[in-house]
Amino acid sequence: MGKISIGLIQASHEIEGSAPVEVHKEAAVKKHIALVREAAARGAKIIGLQEVFYGPYFCTEQNPKWYASAEPVPEGPTTRRFQELAKELAVVIILPVYEVEGIASYYNTAAVIDADGTYLGKYRKHHIPHVEAGGGTNGFWEKYYFKPGNLGFPVFDTAYARVGVYICYDRHFPEGARLLGLAGAEIVFNPSATVAGTSEYLWKLEQPAHAVANGYYVAAINRVGMEAPWNMGEFYGQSYLVDPRGTMVAIGSRDQDEVVIGEMDTEMIREVRNVWQFYRDRRPETYEQLVSL
Repeated sequence: MGKISIGLIQASHEIEGSAPVEVHKEAAVKKHIALVREAAARGAKIIGLQEVFYGPYFCTEQNPKWYASAEPVPEGPTTRRFQELAKELAVVIILPVYEVEGIASYYNTAAVIDADGTYLGKYRKHHIPHVEAGGGTNGFWEKYYFKPGNLGFPVFDTAYARVGVYICYDRHFPEGARLLGLAGAEIVFNPSATVAGTSEYLWKLEQPAHAVANGYYVAAINRVGMEAPWNMGEFYGQSYLVDPRGTMVAIGSRDQDEVVIGEMDTEMIREVRNVWQFYRDRRPETYEQLVSL
């Protein structure tokens, strides 16, 4: 495809946490539909949203209220709504939602929707954090809400590029990032919800390293602002697109709702992989201890 415009959407969530789940969802979906339309109007062909985009980062607390926000994928209303939008705008959408399967199996999931509105499949977050953050009872209490992903590391053939997905905490683990490259990903989207503090300095370190080590683009997306009543910390935005040389192609602000647009050059992927023969020179037969230790 040559050069492809990528849109990354970072947004705040202003609804106070005590509001009903459906109030949160409808406000966030309405906001993000407008931002997707803006991205498409500015030329974006592949558009990524932030982690569990249709509400607050509710994992700050452990409250069964939020189970009601989960939907089946792809049968749920949010996936279907964005399938219609993708078809209308002729764009690919990476749509991170809270998924329920069956009666009570919950996953942190991203649906991948093609430019004709076709649902291509989903990725379920593999690595689930459960740690204190922000003081008090706040934390990334994700094991309360999500089972670990069980669908592997799929790569999706979209109308414009081969797309992989990693979600937030996954970015700290190089193994899946390598598997996505081996499966042919040209760009990997990492929708996130991460706050200022311990890991912020890693935000612009780990994912450019994944891009270089694997010869693909990484689209890193983070929400912005503080979310009441928890106020766990500042979601510091700075969503970015980084190329296979580790160069920042585009980066967003720290604190503004924003559509970040960057250009992906598929010829650069070929060029970088031909120069840095990491896939040729890897030695998988020597790595058996990785799955036994």
